[in-house]
Amino acid sequence: MKIFTQIVSSDSMSFPSNLLSLKLTFDDRKRARLKSVSECGQTVGIQIERGIILRDNMYLKSDDGQILKILASNESVSSAHVHNATLFARACYHLGNRHVPLQIGVNFLRYQYDSVLDEMLQQLGVDVIHENAPFEPEGGAYSVAHAHHHSPSHA
Repeated sequence: MKIFTQIVSSDSMSFPSNLLSLKLTFDDRKRARLKSVSECGQTVGIQIERGIILRDNMYLKSDDGQILKILASNESVSSAHVHNATLFARACYHLGNRHVPLQIGVNFLRYQYDSVLDEMLQQLGVDVIHENAPFEPEGGAYSVAHAHHHSPSHA
């Protein structure tokens, strides 16, 4: 089993012909240690620093140079398309107040399926649908994976 331990930037690499890919749910992409099977059937392991969330189209490297592309797999989610800015803000506020991982896009929000949260949003007047879709929530203000590095001139 190949073990992937290093996160690499797609900007700094050429894509090898033996690139492996692995589809993972959001819950699996939060794990620091994981054993799974790649899209081509090869058993792979991931061992990364705790607190890092693997994102869709992120790349990992093994000690022997093999590259693994992480893909967000479809999972059971609740989605709401909201075109009223005030209602959209209220929905995001109430979900955020409950510390729910939340994907926010232009006029839509998405979270992992939860019937209680669906009912809460419906009581606010938000139409919620269930679907299978990739889930890429916001990283949060203090997220390790989305930390921004600025040059000293931005201090």
